[in-house]
Amino acid sequence: MPVKIYNTLSRKKELLKPIEPGHIKLYVCGITSYDYCHIGHARSALAFDMIVRYLRYKGNKVTYIRNFTDIDDKIIQRAKEQETTTEELANRFIDEFYVDMDQLGVERPTMEPKATDHIQEMVDLISELIAKDMAYPAGGDVYYSVNSFADYGKLSGRNLEDMQAGARISVNENKTNPMDFVLWKASKPGEPSWESPWGPGRPGWHIECSAMSRKYLGDTFDIHGGGQDLIFPHHENELAQSEGANSKPFVNMWIHHGFVTIRDEKMSKSLGNFLTIRDILKHYHPEVLRFFIFSTQYRNPLDFSEKAMQDAMAGLDRLYQCVAAIEALPAPGAKGQEPVASDKDRKKLESMETRFQNGMDNDFNTAQGQGVLFESVKVLNKIYRQLPAEPAQEDYTLLTTAVDTIKKLASIMGILQEKASDYLAARKTAMLADINISEEEIQELIQERNQARTDKDWARSDAIRDKLLEFGIELKDGPDGTGWTVKRS
Repeated sequence: MPVKIYNTLSRKKELLKPIEPGHIKLYVCGITSYDYCHIGHARSALAFDMIVRYLRYKGNKVTYIRNFTDIDDKIIQRAKEQETTTEELANRFIDEFYVDMDQLGVERPTMEPKATDHIQEMVDLISELIAKDMAYPAGGDVYYSVNSFADYGKLSGRNLEDMQAGARISVNENKTNPMDFVLWKASKPGEPSWESPWGPGRPGWHIECSAMSRKYLGDTFDIHGGGQDLIFPHHENELAQSEGANSKPFVNMWIHHGFVTIRDEKMSKSLGNFLTIRDILKHYHPEVLRFFIFSTQYRNPLDFSEKAMQDAMAGLDRLYQCVAAIEALPAPGAKGQEPVASDKDRKKLESMETRFQNGMDNDFNTAQGQGVLFESVKVLNKIYRQLPAEPAQEDYTLLTTAVDTIKKLASIMGILQEKASDYLAARKTAMLADINISEEEIQELIQERNQARTDKDWARSDAIRDKLLEFGIELKDGPDGTGWTVKRS
């Protein structure tokens, strides 16, 4: 089944049809390297990591380009504050970016070009636009003339006349139109600069992606991605520049992921709700963050909260617990032993991968994909509870094959990547770290409670439960016995 993607440009879902069959070319706007990465950066990196993994899982070759903006106003200002060079600052935070991405298990793109390594490509593109009367030099700067591009606003759905009417009068008298945007900035004293036909200066933000995508992916390529905040003006301006210079469609499909909020408020340093990736990973396993992010389809808003992360951790634990149980199954028993799995349950497990693909083929719906994994785990647990001491070969093969499939599909979201028994042991250690009771003491009390329940001594059973609750230990009785977890504060 082909993949359908919501195309921001057409405002509808479309079948992905690569220009070169079987080879998908993707460009994603990367970070501006002047600070540590926050959860919004994590969502962007993980969303496109998942998309690339899935497209490759489907048998495609994917050329994935993600850039670094290593020169702009924020970098210049931060370098001044820290009394360092823009180059040192940008490279330092690129290194820190890799630390965060490696912790999250994000696979490296095919190529990660830096803006400052492509100044000549930008100068060449600007020169082409000037030659076509689509850009003009003024006072050492160069501006793109939005009136020269008839389709300006088609990506964001904005009308140029309305934008012009609502625009503030520009204080920059060099501009012909207040909506015109800068392609090249004349250098100011003390700022880094490069030579150009218009004098020393540096590129504007929008031109860098047009120049680098053209160099590595061609005049027209398959997919351009980024956050919804980039649709206007950044991607709108990229589109205008590229199509103006090349006289060809720039990108066939535009993918934009939704915003991240913190307790239903937009993430902002001024509100004090700004969370870096490092802040989160101090308290949560990287796969918990991945699980949380993929519990919502990438285009929808995502609200970060402690409860949402705790729920994600509980969900991930449930998947790992099932995998660990099946991986610890004893060898099958004698031949001819009757299987316990019903035909209905067998069919559910055997259709797992198809159902997972149905969700993911529909605009990378990871929430639906996770739902398929949980449905499968529910069936696996049901069969597991019915198994004799030595399972039938048919059941053993069914369960172990299903777990292998679950792990394969989960890897598209970057979860279930650890050995299940090791993950659960580490989780148990972490849960016990902040409470004043040992695992051995917990198990002794659970055994004592089980005996009280067998003896129908309900008062004693309740007293033991209450005692464990005082330590923050919450019991959960189930068909497999009594489990425990640290109660959320």
